[in-house]
Amino acid sequence: MVYLKVKYIIFAVGQWLLVQKSEIPCLPLLVCTVGYSLLSMPSTPHHQAAPHTEATSTHNSPNPTNDADTAPKDSVVLPAYSTEDKYEDDPWNLPELQDNGLKWSELDTKGKVLRVLTAIVKFILLVGFLYMFVCSLDVLSSAFQLVGGKAAGDIFQDNAVLSNPVAGLVIGVLVTLLVQSSSTSSSIVVSMVSSGLLEVQSAVPVIMGANIGTSVTNTIVAMMQAGDRNEFRRAFAGATVHDFFNWLSVLILLPLEAATGVLYKLTKIIIDSFNIQGGNNAPDLLNVITDPLTDAIIELDKNVISDIATGDPAARNKSLIKIWCKTEKITVRCNHIFVYANLPDLAVGLILLALSLLILCTCLILIVKLLNSMLKGQVAVVIKKVLNTDFPFPFGWVTGYIAIMVGAGMTFIVQSSSVFTSAITPLVGIGVISLERAYPLTLGSNIGTTTTAILAAMAAPGETLANSLQVALCHFFFNIAGILLWYPIPFTRIPIRLARALGNRTAKYRWFAALYLLLCFLLMPLTILGLSLAGWQVLVGVAVPIVVLAIFIIVVNLMQARCPQYLPSGLRDWDFLPRPLHSMAPWDRVVTSGMAFCGARCCCKCCQSTDDEEKGLQERKKSLEIYDNPVLTRDDEPQETSKETMKATQL
Repeated sequence: MVYLKVKYIIFAVGQWLLVQKSEIPCLPLLVCTVGYSLLSMPSTPHHQAAPHTEATSTHNSPNPTNDADTAPKDSVVLPAYSTEDKYEDDPWNLPELQDNGLKWSELDTKGKVLRVLTAIVKFILLVGFLYMFVCSLDVLSSAFQLVGGKAAGDIFQDNAVLSNPVAGLVIGVLVTLLVQSSSTSSSIVVSMVSSGLLEVQSAVPVIMGANIGTSVTNTIVAMMQAGDRNEFRRAFAGATVHDFFNWLSVLILLPLEAATGVLYKLTKIIIDSFNIQGGNNAPDLLNVITDPLTDAIIELDKNVISDIATGDPAARNKSLIKIWCKTEKITVRCNHIFVYANLPDLAVGLILLALSLLILCTCLILIVKLLNSMLKGQVAVVIKKVLNTDFPFPFGWVTGYIAIMVGAGMTFIVQSSSVFTSAITPLVGIGVISLERAYPLTLGSNIGTTTTAILAAMAAPGETLANSLQVALCHFFFNIAGILLWYPIPFTRIPIRLARALGNRTAKYRWFAALYLLLCFLLMPLTILGLSLAGWQVLVGVAVPIVVLAIFIIVVNLMQARCPQYLPSGLRDWDFLPRPLHSMAPWDRVVTSGMAFCGARCCCKCCQSTDDEEKGLQERKKSLEIYDNPVLTRDDEPQETSKETMKATQL
């Protein structure tokens, strides 16, 4: 046994040298060769006699079998594996997008021309689908505003509730979720601050909530990649890393702001120190391209929501659908397709919601397919190296900050963090961008959307300039503080670890993604809002035990994974609890059986009738085969030898 262990140790050392890429090229190969040659030798040394010879074993065994069946019990078969297996088994590693076609040098002139034309056509289609994808996001935002815009204005109208920081945070989340635009919810807040209905200090939690609510769009986009398990794992993690960053930043900065007012005081000093004058609005870059299509579909009068929030009674009877559009000289009737439709806002919103979601899903699927077909061979290698490679030591830390600036610049160009993060989510899913690189890009998009808001605030009139700019600066410094908390030190990049854990969970139980959306963006905000309306005593009495229990569970889980010897024997695992309280498997069985039951009960009658017709055809075939007896055939008919015509049935 000692001799056998020595052989395996030599072979393992060779494999380790291969993995570590030794600087001496021949050393790993030499050690592996020696180890393999030793492993191929008998397991007993030469000076010891084998206990049984081949003839003896064959003679004694009544049923001689193969060598594998007659192997000694203490012989160990070497597992066949590659030194790269540990990398291939990790689902978070970026997949190799290999080119299975012919190389460029192997193509003739016709093949090269066809390949160039195919690449051009694919690029044009990709740009077209991206354009439709961005336009569908814009129409989706308009649809949500038609469905819930007036309700959002009613929520903002209660100023007493907004004075509570927790309630203001939740209202910011819910309103941004309803209108699907943090810019719209921020503009409502600015209007209320400018009209004196809301103080800047009370508006800061609402801005924090708007920052959380805008991250739901790319999470919905990630759910469209649920077909492939690993793509869904990476895409959902790439989307929810934005959610975790926002929630963790709020958990730290909201209590700090409520206790000290640090963001309000900092922005107040900046506003009072500089003689800030109004300027031009934010430049329209992407809107110049998308507005011709989106304005031909629908145009909204967003001032109606702001008027409802500021308490204008006449705004309740107004429609959000714009009928008259102002030009440079005169006012004319708008040209969108719903201008002559006598439909309520809710009906138009539901129609646009269904159509925009359909176009969004279709464009996303086609974009992923096109990217998978285009990003092959050298193109994939170059793109992945450019996006995911760090600068050489000691400047590797600079790469992340450059990615933050790239994300901020791209978001400033497209003027929407939802559009930018939704665009990189499928790239994370197919493995072009790693999760570690998507994280700083997402942080940069948070900064980019605030710079757009700052430029928009600077274009405000003189009487509302200070308040508008202060609210925009609060949003900006909130994101800067969050980046300082959760990015500079690698140990503090907790959102990446949380997003990876959630991605593993949703890849195993895909229904958990829908549950996550409902809990984090609907049920939990509504519950907190209800407790806030009941009074701070009720909120503290319910929230404090839940928070203490959550901290206890997190600490125990960490100790179970790292130092279980310091825990009591009963807490070293959760087996003492009922299985549904510490495992998702029972819930998965319930959800799976429920979906199967609904699928069986809700199946359309046409599908059932098709199945009945197929069963009837099969039964008629069998009945015809009964009478297909070769005995009854005439002598002049040729006898077929195939199985189909030789079906004789005993009658």
